[in-house]
Amino acid sequence: MLTEKKDKRIAYGLRGGRWKTAAHIILLYLILYFGRTVIMYILSGQIQTMTEIMQKPVTWLMLLTLPINYFLIFIAFLGEEYGWRYFLQPILQKNFGMVRGVLVLGIAWGVWHLPINFFYYSSPSVGIISLTGQLITCVTLGIFYGWAYLKTDNIWTVVILHFVNNNLVPIITGNYTEEVLQNQDVTWNSVIILLVVNTLLFASVIFTSYYRDDSRRLPTMDERVDRQMRKLEEQAQWQDAKE
Repeated sequence: MLTEKKDKRIAYGLRGGRWKTAAHIILLYLILYFGRTVIMYILSGQIQTMTEIMQKPVTWLMLLTLPINYFLIFIAFLGEEYGWRYFLQPILQKNFGMVRGVLVLGIAWGVWHLPINFFYYSSPSVGIISLTGQLITCVTLGIFYGWAYLKTDNIWTVVILHFVNNNLVPIITGNYTEEVLQNQDVTWNSVIILLVVNTLLFASVIFTSYYRDDSRRLPTMDERVDRQMRKLEEQAQWQDAKE
């Protein structure tokens, strides 16, 4: 789809656009993300650990190479966000409303992670706790990603947000490898803290006009294709009349 002509890329929702707004949202997300990181380190009493991570040259090297890594692996995040945000979000918001639609989407996104929550992120003994944390993460971040998508109508905005979210984890933890995601030690206390912090930092956008006004809903995939086809037909008719 990425190699198709302009008209098809528009119909497929891959053209992008509103890049200035997208840049502002990405910057806001980075500020909130690092703000959450600092809060979590403070609440866990590990300020010294955070300071040590910030003093390591490898931390800054990996941060600087992050944009390069994006172009190497973005396709995985495009595939996921194309399904959740481009395809499913408009359908759910059309059927359930702006707020309930994005909440249902967040729950579905969280449940989709169930196998890796039980057998990769953590062990089956704490799988329920891990899954609960995953649901909180997916619902709260899903609200923010949904808002970002509604505001920009640009799938690449949320692809970048998702990439940033996943690939900053090894850096901010000082592990520097994907192994940090495996066999996590999760507790109910950490889940409660996650609920409070994520809700305050990311889910608060649910009170903006983009979720209060049904007219803000983006078209479904079928509606986009139909709209683009009608546009092409009108252009063809105008060209025939001109000739």
